[in-house]
Amino acid sequence: MYRNAKNVGYYMIGKGCLSQLGDLLGARRKVRSGPAVFFVDRFFEGRDLVASLPVESRDLVVYVDAAAEPTTESVDGYAAQVRDFLGGAEPCALLAFGGGSILDTCKCVGNLLTNPGKAEDYQGWELVRHPAPYKIAVPTLSGTGAETSRTGIICNEAKNIKLGMNSDFTMFDQVLLDPDLTATVPRNQYFYTGIDTYMHCFESITGSYRNVVVDSLAEKAIDLSKQIFLSRDMMSDENREKLMIASFLGGMAAGFVGVVHPVSAGLSMVLHMRHGIANCYALSVLEDIYPEQYRDFMTMLERQDIELPAGICRGLTEEQYTALYEATIVHEKPLSNRLGPDFRNILTKENVVERFKRM
Repeated sequence: MYRNAKNVGYYMIGKGCLSQLGDLLGARRKVRSGPAVFFVDRFFEGRDLVASLPVESRDLVVYVDAAAEPTTESVDGYAAQVRDFLGGAEPCALLAFGGGSILDTCKCVGNLLTNPGKAEDYQGWELVRHPAPYKIAVPTLSGTGAETSRTGIICNEAKNIKLGMNSDFTMFDQVLLDPDLTATVPRNQYFYTGIDTYMHCFESITGSYRNVVVDSLAEKAIDLSKQIFLSRDMMSDENREKLMIASFLGGMAAGFVGVVHPVSAGLSMVLHMRHGIANCYALSVLEDIYPEQYRDFMTMLERQDIELPAGICRGLTEEQYTALYEATIVHEKPLSNRLGPDFRNILTKENVVERFKRM
């Protein structure tokens, strides 16, 4: 089987490049007469970033709560809000400002504006049939690779599964990478989110579903991640720019992950834990499956003075442990990618629950 692979159409990187957004959006306004829709992390409401954006009176600014992972319900709600605002008009562009949750929300809402139904109808591979409106990503946090990946990750609470809209139509058309935007991110959040690049890239190259292009992108992203998180100052000007590049490359290399992300998904679904820190807890109990990466990760934690609080699964009920197991084991493709078709014989319920109890 051969796949015709697609990447982001255009990208701009460098300190202060956000100043070029007005020109980029102005070009879109000449192509499409409709308004622009801005998806902005609620953290920035009333702050200087929003005041600096090229928002016109006819545009819509949607503040997205990043305190929780995007869900099918939240995406459906934002899509309904945007549809009502547009009244049948076609937007000139959708723009996203924030971390992975904001970028994924924008991508998924874009798909729903041109495809009928609800968000859960498009969780899976190649289910989106019609192109979404033009989309611009401006990450204010690095690591998830959402700015370049073809997936918009959302949690389906009713089905107890975390799964993306995986489609070429989900991808952004333009990306602006301005490292000035990550200068004030809290250190812990910077680490938890940034390390996601390292994790999904090493999962990719240690699996069985691989190709030489993905391997090359992932290997470079891993190299950059090690430079950043094994340094003495992961948030230096140089390292913040490196992390944006690593995240950009990692998003393009985001093929099949392995065991870290399914375990992380269980924590997101049952304990409503954010993706980045959930990945950290997941790798902290997978030393037998990823021994080399586990050792590097523990060194990175120590080098950057980041501590994972212990006892997050202490006192859970048997029903909660069962839900954690089920929300993990449902991810057959990534688990078989690392462990093979007999992964259930390795990750028995007892095995998986024991790992959660160690967190």
